[in-house]
Amino acid sequence: MEALTPRKLQDDVRQYLNQFDLNLCLTCGTCSNGCPITGTPGMEGWDTRKVIRMLALGLLDEVVQSKFPWVCTGCGRCAHACPMGIDIVAILGHMKHLRPRDQVPGILHKGVENVLATGNNMAIPQEDYLFLMADLGAELAADECPGFYVPVDKPGADILFFPNSKEVFSDNEDMKWWWKIFYAAKENWTIPLENWEAVDWGLFTGNYEATKILAKRKIEHMKRLGVKRMIMPDCGGGSYGCRKGMKVCSMEDPTNRVDYIYLYDYLKEIIETGRIRLDKSRKAGKVFTWHDSCKHGRELERNFGKGYYEEPRWIIQQCVDQFVDMEPNRSCNYCCGAGGGNWPAPFEEESAFHGRYKVRQIKNSGADVVVVGCSNCRDQMMRRLPKYYPEDAKYEVKYIWQLVAEALVLEPWSDEEVARAEEEARAQWERLGVDMEGDLE
Repeated sequence: MEALTPRKLQDDVRQYLNQFDLNLCLTCGTCSNGCPITGTPGMEGWDTRKVIRMLALGLLDEVVQSKFPWVCTGCGRCAHACPMGIDIVAILGHMKHLRPRDQVPGILHKGVENVLATGNNMAIPQEDYLFLMADLGAELAADECPGFYVPVDKPGADILFFPNSKEVFSDNEDMKWWWKIFYAAKENWTIPLENWEAVDWGLFTGNYEATKILAKRKIEHMKRLGVKRMIMPDCGGGSYGCRKGMKVCSMEDPTNRVDYIYLYDYLKEIIETGRIRLDKSRKAGKVFTWHDSCKHGRELERNFGKGYYEEPRWIIQQCVDQFVDMEPNRSCNYCCGAGGGNWPAPFEEESAFHGRYKVRQIKNSGADVVVVGCSNCRDQMMRRLPKYYPEDAKYEVKYIWQLVAEALVLEPWSDEEVARAEEEARAQWERLGVDMEGDLE
């Protein structure tokens, strides 16, 4: 057996790792035993405990150049269970940070370049973005919600909402669920004209500067428009990255502190205050369960002191009669396998294997429908896991705001309210150069 000689780490890396004191590691293996990566085909010889020991011995290059930090979803089960409190998630995120940008796997770095240059991950042109908002909004107004339109850069709004470029690019209809909720609540809301991306792929790639820039853009929108509160993006990484970036921005300048609300608090608020009404009978005959997203639950609680466990369960039970929990749940829940950028990353098989526990959980719960609060979790459970586990992954998947929108009892607006909104829409789209006949000026 070849003797292993410990190596000296470069100063900046040593300084970063010193804050975690890897000598505290007991080599107990709790992290590896709780990590779904353990045993993944193609990852033989790699596990969390080994990675921590490698770093303690100075084997930095081997870890940085491996795919382990990228296959890791950042779910936090390791750090949550570590008896010595070592923040393994932060350490593996820093390993991503140390990878040269031209060696970041797949499309992740391209997405970061796109959002920094164009304001969204998909590099969608502004004219296409605006026309879609105008056209799809008019469609919803004609079908179900007379007077509805999508407000853009509206000064003095009560709520600022950030679209997900995935929905703007392809899953257009998914945007209507939030729109119906805003319509029913008669919300005074708006979306940004520029730099509107909800998602933070900087978090997925260890790009600290990008995460800060994306958060600062959201802060600047709030200040510029004088909006009261922003809804934190639904994507677990989007909201978590935004919190991380906003923390840095507010430490640099206290005037960067802005008010925000998580989607769960917002939905609970408008239900409790009677701003929207729901009809449970529309979901009769089906059993529903809730997936605790890592970045909305365990990791949010571990890093910011508050995870969302009870709020989503309460919201769901206002919409349905039959609810069951998966086991384990809340802070002990299993990741779906899509976190850390693994939905768009080029590690599909590893991601699907990671999700094997989630499939088992859902099946054992006996639920017909899985409700989620994160777009990556939704796509993983709806599209990837059924592909790899066709016999077991037999369930529906719905966003929690989709569930609310489908249970809505829509109260008709008055003729005056409809006329006023239609006039506002005409003035807005004319000002923004959108031809509602179908062509852009």
